[in-house]
Amino acid sequence: MPDRMPVDGPYRIYVDSLPTGATIDVSHYLTAILLNLAHAAEEDGESLLSELVDIAELNRSAAHQGPDSHAAHQRDVQVAELLAEVADDGRIPVYGAQVMRLADRLQSIGALKSVPTQREAGAA
Repeated sequence: MPDRMPVDGPYRIYVDSLPTGATIDVSHYLTAILLNLAHAAEEDGESLLSELVDIAELNRSAAHQGPDSHAAHQRDVQVAELLAEVADDGRIPVYGAQVMRLADRLQSIGALKSVPTQREAGAA
């Protein structure tokens, strides 16, 4: 089996094959985000909770008003600000040779697989 962890740092990324594509496991990165949120809650839980509730309310309004509404734009701004604070803007850095290992792993999964015909599989 090819290396399912083509990226080992700063955040581990695992890639597995599916019959119809691939899964990209970024749970190590998500764990770091949750820990950052926990630290932010420890420092000022009321403010963080208020911000999250405001985002939820804006999201509910945006669902009713549409994707081009003021609520949707305001929600996106607040989410981007929170991502900047706790998740490096939501970007996962991949360095050096790991870039090629990730690309190679995805390419090997994405390559067309030969599906045997019934005759090749032994059917009459």
